[in-house]
Amino acid sequence: MRTRKSLMAVAAAAVTGLALAACAPTGATTGGSGDGESTAPIDVGIVYSESGPLAAYGAAYKQGFEAGIDHATDGTGTVAGHELNVTYHDDAGDPEKAVSQAKDLIGKGYQILGGTVVSGVALPLAEQAEQNKVLYVSGPAAVDTLTGINRYTFRSGRQSLQDVAAAGTFVDPNGAKVVVFAQDNAFGQGNLAAVEGVLGGQGAEVSSVLVPEDATEFTPFAKKVLDAKADMVFVAWAGATTGAMWQGLDQQGVLDETTVVTGLGDVATYGAYGDAAEKVSFLNHYFPGAAGTETETAMLDAVETAGGTPDLFTPDGFVAAQMIVHAIEEGAGDVEAMVDALEGYTFEGPKGETTVRASDHALIQPMYQARLVQDGDAWTPELVEVIDGASVAPAEATQ
Repeated sequence: MRTRKSLMAVAAAAVTGLALAACAPTGATTGGSGDGESTAPIDVGIVYSESGPLAAYGAAYKQGFEAGIDHATDGTGTVAGHELNVTYHDDAGDPEKAVSQAKDLIGKGYQILGGTVVSGVALPLAEQAEQNKVLYVSGPAAVDTLTGINRYTFRSGRQSLQDVAAAGTFVDPNGAKVVVFAQDNAFGQGNLAAVEGVLGGQGAEVSSVLVPEDATEFTPFAKKVLDAKADMVFVAWAGATTGAMWQGLDQQGVLDETTVVTGLGDVATYGAYGDAAEKVSFLNHYFPGAAGTETETAMLDAVETAGGTPDLFTPDGFVAAQMIVHAIEEGAGDVEAMVDALEGYTFEGPKGETTVRASDHALIQPMYQARLVQDGDAWTPELVEVIDGASVAPAEATQ
């Protein structure tokens, strides 16, 4: 497995100090490479945020995973004669809690782990997977360092570099002036680094306006953006000041003078833009109905029938289930065979053709351009364009 330095090193630094002791698996299921010689149940442990700040993301992931298991096993819950025993464990967004849960599961003989929506949780779980040689399929966690981190770690969603590359489809990056407007924290600095690496690498002139986290008045910062006369403004923002920030950009005319691009989040965020919503261009990982594929329809129907609500990270759970079922079909009881089965695996996910890149386990998938349109008192996403997965694939890992 190849490794590389990530543009998102700030995110990785938060967890590199954790001392992660390996615990050797015991009682692992055996039985060859899915040849039906053994029909012992197979344990799958899903560590995700049932509670904590990203619980809504965790709920969407779980609903998608359950729909994906049902779809991939034709409703039987069995793979190659093996009954799946799926257990769910709440990490609450806490890396130490997640690692403790992973160690416990591995100690009980679990060879397959999945989940987490939190980048700071995914990285130490990936370490556990490598130390103990178990298969780990991460969830929506977007940190770029997860790609290529080791042989045993895969991802079922997109990563930050794919978001940034999708933003670059709104303008021709070569020669363009791009301003990153973000909070002056690890999140904002990480996005700036990604834009410099991706769009800067495509010929864009990248600068930034970074705003203190405690700022509540955005007029002076909006004026700096306006004065930069950018071809595109890439906005990376989170938290309670989001609405005021967008109002500030709109009042200063930024949204009228240039192309302003940001990521379209989950359903709960659609109303955060206020009157600015129709002036913003959105890159998007997923919104319900974006793909229009038969697999997406099956996912949406299954989630809604079960009483759930499809959202931004529902496909990540569904894809994780598809990947895990395929791995078991090809190599049940043999972790190395399951890893081999996933490397280079191309399948029809809910977003369309999806490929696990063999060299570094990046998940190549379509992305979207979207807009928000007003529907009564609410805002609804509308598809502008499907972005081919290969055109926004992250750079391949290097030695």
